[in-house]
Amino acid sequence: MQGYTFPAEWSCQEYIYLSWPMNPHTWMDCFPQMEAAYASFAAAITHYELLRILVKSSENERIIRLLTEHDAVLEHVEFFNIATNDAWCRDHGPTFLKHRENGSLALVDFSYNAWGGKFPPWDLDNAVPEQIAHALQCPRFVTDLVCEGGALESNGNGTLLTTRSVVLNSNRNPGISEPEAERILCDMLGMDHVIWLDSGLPGDDTDGHIDTLTRFFRDDAVLTVLGEKTHPGYDAMKRNYETLKQARTAAGKKLEIVPLPVPDPICPEDWREEILPATYANYLVINNAVLLPTYRQDASAEKAISILEQAFPGRDIIPIDCYDIILEGGALHCLSQQQPR
Repeated sequence: MQGYTFPAEWSCQEYIYLSWPMNPHTWMDCFPQMEAAYASFAAAITHYELLRILVKSSENERIIRLLTEHDAVLEHVEFFNIATNDAWCRDHGPTFLKHRENGSLALVDFSYNAWGGKFPPWDLDNAVPEQIAHALQCPRFVTDLVCEGGALESNGNGTLLTTRSVVLNSNRNPGISEPEAERILCDMLGMDHVIWLDSGLPGDDTDGHIDTLTRFFRDDAVLTVLGEKTHPGYDAMKRNYETLKQARTAAGKKLEIVPLPVPDPICPEDWREEILPATYANYLVINNAVLLPTYRQDASAEKAISILEQAFPGRDIIPIDCYDIILEGGALHCLSQQQPR
């Protein structure tokens, strides 16, 4: 893609983007609790890097009050007057690229249809990358491929991780072949090779985003969720683990695979899904820190923290309570998007 490539998340960042939750049809039974947790997440980001919030400007003062209550560094907060249909900035926001030689910024604008048309409307969300490209005055590469940022994981050295259950799903890209999808992804993201996993966890509205399953922490090493045999998602997790054992990077390297525990199943009553896709893989890497979603399960969270400390030495591991956030099917990585420096 004209010399641009999709950098690894642990590369130096300039901003984190969030789309502030404003949809009255989400988190209907726990919106105050969710927004408090969300504000805690946003405030934590500001202690490490700059934060851009997408929201109608009429909400700015109220959000500033919330951030102040959670000890945010307000000097690190900037508002973009961009309305959205929902809060999942990873999926409707741009995927940022950097030029290999001069370091300049560009972005990819995938088509977006709210995870296969599940949650209309999505018109405002689909317009977000174009508006950000206009605000930043940076190149925007547009594709008809329907895809979300949570479906894409880069090792920063030419290898992309994704899942067939998302990119090849007929609710997004009917009739597309795996080679054709791989060609488009590599062309748009400046990548050389794709590692395909089959599917994700039960209860996942996204149909199996990679950011709930497997994440690079080096260009030849991944963290991948692997629960006990009693977990409803065990078969999918085990299958993905076996695929990773056979995978190679674009440079021909075998992967070091580090299992990451999963929380005990969270099963809400009278909900659209029997189980929520809660995982510790939905962490967000920022400058000098990793923000880890937790679900009020101390034993597994402590194991996840220990593993992340080893995977990301020198970075603070900051747990963020996502018990209320996960009710709508996502956590920290799903809610955010990074702009590389």
